[in-house]
Amino acid sequence: MLNLFYASGTSAMAPHILLEDSGLDFSVEKVNLDKKTWQQGDYNQINEKSYVPTLQTHTSTYLTECAVIVEYIDHQVDHHYSFTQDSSNYWQLRIWMNYIATELHKNFISPFRKGNWLPNTADSKQLIWQRIAPRLQFVENHFAGPWLMGNKFTIADPYLFVMTNWMQRLDYPLEKFHNLIHFDTRMRQIPSVKAVLQIEGAPHSLTEKSNY
Repeated sequence: MLNLFYASGTSAMAPHILLEDSGLDFSVEKVNLDKKTWQQGDYNQINEKSYVPTLQTHTSTYLTECAVIVEYIDHQVDHHYSFTQDSSNYWQLRIWMNYIATELHKNFISPFRKGNWLPNTADSKQLIWQRIAPRLQFVENHFAGPWLMGNKFTIADPYLFVMTNWMQRLDYPLEKFHNLIHFDTRMRQIPSVKAVLQIEGAPHSLTEKSNY
């Protein structure tokens, strides 16, 4: 059985949604990113990078990096969320996955913040907005609809939803991006997304108290 290590509201939400949607047998373990702990102790013993997600695939085998984990999940369900490798869509999907990981995901993380990995000071929020606004506009301009690559729901969609969800949390003007706001609304109507949002609860904050 697969075991996903996550913290609420992080990029781990993307593989969590896919696992919930896929019907695969899996469990989840919540991580305290402040203390770097989980219910059985030191999280750094699971992932020395000290962040989530981590997917345990066997007793002592762990995968890290969100883009890799969602692709692994897709492999477990006969590429239900992707395309055949001999198609142009396969390579376009890989382009999108790398774009989300490097141009969006990493640019959301501010070096000038207090207590959280997302920007939470006026200066850091403005800095991040300057970085991600043109990159989000690129996605907006090339959004096929109803999903990122057209009619097929792919591994890119839960990952992109993490980004639009962060936009909502940061009160960035998502309404300027009509395709993305319709996408975000559509994602929230999917049963697996509703389930994950309920399971994960309030987004992680490094200032929260924890029982472990």
